[in-house]
Amino acid sequence: MSVQTQSAPAPAREGEQPLLSVRNLRVWYELKKWGFGHAGYVRAVDNVSFDLAQGEAIAIVGESGCGKSSLMKAILGLVRPYSGEILFEGKDIFAGGRAGLRWYRSQVGYVQQDPFGALPPFMSIRRILEEPLILGGVKNRKERLKRIREVLEEVKLSPPEDFLNKFPHMLSGGQQQRVVIARAMIRRPKLLVADEPVSMLDASVRVEILKLLRQIQADYNLAVIYITHDLSTVRYFSERIFVMYAGKLIEKAATDELLWHPRHPYTIALLNAISDPDASNAHKLREVPPGEPPSLVNPPPGCRFHPRCKAMIQGRCEVDEPPEFEPRPGHQVACWLYEAGDRIPPGWSEEA
Repeated sequence: MSVQTQSAPAPAREGEQPLLSVRNLRVWYELKKWGFGHAGYVRAVDNVSFDLAQGEAIAIVGESGCGKSSLMKAILGLVRPYSGEILFEGKDIFAGGRAGLRWYRSQVGYVQQDPFGALPPFMSIRRILEEPLILGGVKNRKERLKRIREVLEEVKLSPPEDFLNKFPHMLSGGQQQRVVIARAMIRRPKLLVADEPVSMLDASVRVEILKLLRQIQADYNLAVIYITHDLSTVRYFSERIFVMYAGKLIEKAATDELLWHPRHPYTIALLNAISDPDASNAHKLREVPPGEPPSLVNPPPGCRFHPRCKAMIQGRCEVDEPPEFEPRPGHQVACWLYEAGDRIPPGWSEEA
């Protein structure tokens, strides 16, 4: 397996306050029976915790339905958690009421998955980029135009005059996504949340957009949360990878460490699912876990991956929920295989 990663910014100094802290976060959606009465919860995010330093990029990876989007919505302040805290610069983002939440959202940029659907078709590029500045209280028209030109240059849409009066349908998919990134950066945020930012783009454009995001991150010392289901793209972007399954973070490690030394059986399954560019291997069937992800209304007891795991420990995995173990320095994995120390999961070779 060949892995190349981009150079990472310096990690946060020990004792430095994280920019963003997520503490025991639960995002549960209440179910109603026939529109009335309580009928349980969808446990989309269940007891998730992590820290994000200023200038750091992390990737949250998992298949559809694992809870990535609900975690993102909570971090953006779009849904209130059932329990737990989200702290930005040490302050609970929901504690300050509407005014506090409005200030917090001015510090966060959001890059959507579908650029065409994210841009109003009846507004020019200038108007799309000007609106956040107007809402942010920038009253001087010349100052707004100057900022718009600057951000268009930053996302490599130049000369800006060629794009100011165009409408979204006049642009290619890659250009539309650059406008979405420009809108996310227009108010100089400290945190950027990118939700599958390249999944709707042609393969030839994906790396360009990821490199652009990486360059913007380095230029402005941005913290970035990159949401994706595709492990093949994270090596271009993130310093750490968090793997999510059925509402829980089950493995956390530095990017190189996780790609070269995966430990959770689910992470290994995700790596096995990456397309092989070697055409001579097209006839080979890759092994993937049987079955489907569990219901988040009635998740299985114990480890939530145990019904699909060939390395399941009878009498343990289906009964007790695993805590986080640290088989290698800085590498956390919620799996009972590592209770007695590090080991290589069955069926996996680190030389693969």
